[in-house]
Amino acid sequence: MQEAAPVRGYACLVSRTHAVELHDLPEASACAFMRDARGVSSALVAATGAVKLNYEIHGNSLPHLHMHFFPRYRGDCFEGQPVNPRLVVQPVYAAGEFQKIRDAFLRALTSSVT
Repeated sequence: MQEAAPVRGYACLVSRTHAVELHDLPEASACAFMRDARGVSSALVAATGAVKLNYEIHGNSLPHLHMHFFPRYRGDCFEGQPVNPRLVVQPVYAAGEFQKIRDAFLRALTSSVT
């Protein structure tokens, strides 16, 4: 999670095992990556109140498996279309909002692990 983000609550999950494509991972690593993605997804919704999440896996500019999570909100500037980070005007967070969402996300992520 980073403060300079295309939408509030944006996060990126990076595979611990090097692979370019999801199918390049050994079965156990692929299952672990998707389990982690599920945990991030759940924690983001709990922390942000998003009504939907968009998930993206590209690998064009960084040839290492990673997944982007874009929380979606009613009335967001991309409603009815995909998120286009190039159209985002910074900042997307109000003063103090990033830290509040980040802390809530970490709490939710930690509680889903234990």
